[in-house]
Amino acid sequence: MTTAAAGSPRTYQVRTYGCQMNVHDSERISGLLEQAGYVRAPEADEHPDVVVFNTCAVRENADNRLYGNLGHLRPVKDRHPGMQIAVGGCLAQKDRGDIVRKAPWVDVVFGTHNIGSLPVLLERARHNTAAEVEILESLEVFPSTLPTRRESTYAGWVSISVGCNNTCTFCIVPSLRGKEKDRRPGDILSEVRALVDEGVLEVTLLGQNVNSYGVEFGDRYAFGKLLRACGDIDGLERVRFTSPHPKDFTDDVIAAMAETPNVCHSLHMPLQSGSDDVLRAMRRSYRSEKYLGIIEKVRAAMPDAAITTDIIVGFPGETEADFARTLDVVREARFSSAFTFQYSKRPGTPAATMDGQLPKQVVQERYERLIAAVEEITWAENKRLVGETVEVLVAVGEGRKDERTGRMSGRARDGRLVHFDAGSFAGQIRPGDIVHTTVTYAAPHHLNADGEPLSHRRTRAGDAAEAGRSPRTPGVLLGLPTIGAPAAAPAPVGGCAAH
Repeated sequence: MTTAAAGSPRTYQVRTYGCQMNVHDSERISGLLEQAGYVRAPEADEHPDVVVFNTCAVRENADNRLYGNLGHLRPVKDRHPGMQIAVGGCLAQKDRGDIVRKAPWVDVVFGTHNIGSLPVLLERARHNTAAEVEILESLEVFPSTLPTRRESTYAGWVSISVGCNNTCTFCIVPSLRGKEKDRRPGDILSEVRALVDEGVLEVTLLGQNVNSYGVEFGDRYAFGKLLRACGDIDGLERVRFTSPHPKDFTDDVIAAMAETPNVCHSLHMPLQSGSDDVLRAMRRSYRSEKYLGIIEKVRAAMPDAAITTDIIVGFPGETEADFARTLDVVREARFSSAFTFQYSKRPGTPAATMDGQLPKQVVQERYERLIAAVEEITWAENKRLVGETVEVLVAVGEGRKDERTGRMSGRARDGRLVHFDAGSFAGQIRPGDIVHTTVTYAAPHHLNADGEPLSHRRTRAGDAAEAGRSPRTPGVLLGLPTIGAPAAAPAPVGGCAAH
């Protein structure tokens, strides 16, 4: 028995937690399920046939969040026989069979290395009326060979590598995602071209450490070459990348950014701490002087570059002097934005058992001081743009107050969020279109442009948004077999219960 009406396709929802890697993996999960005959359920649907949790393991309370959500679904599933629950992603890779032990109503558990197995595991669990747990220790097939249901008509993620060879003491990612695996440049560029052919204007090259791209095939300059190759793709208007690691940052990447017209002058480069002692304890193999030197070179080559970062406050052993050094580096670097985090223990990481774990109140107080310093700088940097003309790629969901204010929103080429008045173009501008407008007001986290736009350009991405289409890239399939629509479930022979 299934929740879908007889003859109707089974429906699914994917619920995503965590980083850009997980967001992109969820696009692949959706693509796989749709290739297998499933149909996405509306968000308001409280009982789709399949719910997939794509989980994150980097925060201290990640497991509490997952098991709380699984608990809320248990009575829903009890009321809808045939409903399946699947758990994938980093927490699944870490907890494995413990998930089914703690939540026996889960049907499928799959890891970060075998996303492509999900449709088969769901079908096997239905047929056998038993939970299926499959966790691989290494990558089965590069994720970008899998079909993908893209969420945006105008911007797309493109993985250039998965995994990480670094050993930062606060990070559990290498043990869950594995060692770095690089895609061949030709495969990456084929995927980018396929997206552009669908109307996409902007791609973000994605990797745990994009600067080490090429380590597998012995070319330390491979990433700069890849950026330049993206510059030769007609119709590709914006190229971004995340995240680089300061230890691997080379001058040729800066030159490629500056010399390739469609590569955006925006750089997200995690600092984590401004203290050399803390960086050493974190096992981050650079020091603040090198970090600031990279920023100096970037700004010399691209004076308009917007640089963003990640910072952790309260790492074990961090002293007041260490924290003061972080504030010094923040003031010297003059970031346009910073993602700030209070240190929390990640079970399984070396930092979780280090001496010098700081009291919560100390971490909180430093965090508040960091936020104040960052916002003072980002506001001052944004104010410098008042009166400047910016090119905005119109987006969906960026402006939470747009409906109330009557504005639209999007991202400038440097990555800053811009809320703008459509003026006489109201009703004509679609997500994916390009607008040029003048900044009239600056806040710490966004810009406003409340005058008449200077221009509006309709794009193929905007056409796709208007038509309700989103790109669906099949990937470079490399002989991967397709999976047919799910077969009808056999008559139940007993009890059944699937980031």
